[in-house]
Amino acid sequence: MSPRVWFRLFWTLLFLLPIGLIGGCSRKVAQTGPPPATILLIRHAEKLNDGRIDLSPIGFERARLLPKVFAPGARPDLPTPQALFATRESAHSNRPIQTVTPLAAALHLPIDDSFRDQDYVALASTLLSGKYAGKVVLVVWHHGKIPQLATALGAKPPYKPWPEQQYDRIWRIDYADGKVTIQDLPYALLPGDSQ
Repeated sequence: MSPRVWFRLFWTLLFLLPIGLIGGCSRKVAQTGPPPATILLIRHAEKLNDGRIDLSPIGFERARLLPKVFAPGARPDLPTPQALFATRESAHSNRPIQTVTPLAAALHLPIDDSFRDQDYVALASTLLSGKYAGKVVLVVWHHGKIPQLATALGAKPPYKPWPEQQYDRIWRIDYADGKVTIQDLPYALLPGDSQ
């Protein structure tokens, strides 16, 4: 190839690469085993607006009340989780772990925090590997990656991007009869929560 062709190819790839990286996962990962019965996706609870990595006082209150939402028999539209995942703690955020810790204590379940925020494709592959076949799995993630995670799990996100100030929604993904469905449900937990 001539230097001119190489030059054009280089600039074309340089332009397209960031577009591909920004888009993230736009398709379902391969399912290598029976899926979970249900995957519940939630954003971590409310954060501070001053750059600190922890939950705000309202966020800690939401986390404390989470067992009331997911306890056995608490809500007919929300099954009780049998496995818990949260993004690994980082220099930028402890919020997903802080959000799910009270629920983990109430249900006597460990929290799998082996995945980083950007590892949502690997998490989706793990969840669709058969290891959690027929189970109910709760995932606490950062809002910027929840729509991509839902897509990787084979569901069509009800909206994207996830709104910056939205802390009170639950995406319920069900796998039944070879179909994947998703519902956008409210917490209805704290005053001011959406309906």
